[in-house]
Amino acid sequence: MKSNSRSKLLSYLPQYIVLMIIAVVSLIPFYWMAVTSLKDYSQVFVTPPKWIPSPVMWSNYVELFQRYPYHLYFFNSLYIAVLVTAGTCLVASLAGYAIAKVSFPFKNAIFLFLLSSMMIPTESTAIPLFIWFGKLGVIDTHFPLIVPAILGAGGTFGVFLMRQFFVTIPDELSESAKMDGCTPFRIYWNIMLPLATPAIATLSILTFLHSWNEFFEPLVYLNSSDLYTIPLALSMFTDEGGTKGHLIMAASMVATIPLLAVFFSAQKKFIEGITMTGLK
Repeated sequence: MKSNSRSKLLSYLPQYIVLMIIAVVSLIPFYWMAVTSLKDYSQVFVTPPKWIPSPVMWSNYVELFQRYPYHLYFFNSLYIAVLVTAGTCLVASLAGYAIAKVSFPFKNAIFLFLLSSMMIPTESTAIPLFIWFGKLGVIDTHFPLIVPAILGAGGTFGVFLMRQFFVTIPDELSESAKMDGCTPFRIYWNIMLPLATPAIATLSILTFLHSWNEFFEPLVYLNSSDLYTIPLALSMFTDEGGTKGHLIMAASMVATIPLLAVFFSAQKKFIEGITMTGLK
């Protein structure tokens, strides 16, 4: 018995070695970011590079918050990402449920139209949207960063993801609920939505990551520095005096905290959702 388990372990050994190498290579940029955030400015661009900071400059993080209103940028990114994530999950789950389980005319045509809209680059719609938002008077506000993200390409992908999940749920479940007198919305809210937790977790993670890292749209629509998000604020760390690499890395380390928290808190559901949405 032991020999069989040992031979099985040896057969998987090459795969484990390859995966460990990939993991180490993937972690090197994160380690370099963490190390650089603790270096003195004079050590950031030295050759050969120093992989262990000496001395360790925890004061870089203090300087980050004292020199810039980084807490404001952090809050802007956080509340925008939370609103976009919540709105996208709600709209996408409703639309995905309707397309998957509710019968209405031209359902498939509407779904194909939604999918085709994902092929339109964001950059090609920037000028028309800028003109339209200017007429609405919402330029230099967070409105253009929230509503289009929910109803645009990100929301369309969410509809596709949720629809793919809902079609895996047997129709007999909703049919029996109808016989008991449940309305379509009650079936969605009390039955389908709890079952769709893995897909919603997957969509939440992907949407939060995309919104948190968005740079192009804040660059187009925001003018006031107090409205900046973290990706846009990082451009302020480069000026005529040079690039403040140690502060950029310290800011990037702080910016990764919500991303890691969101991913690790829903990691199991994320993998389950990715798997189940690809069944049909």
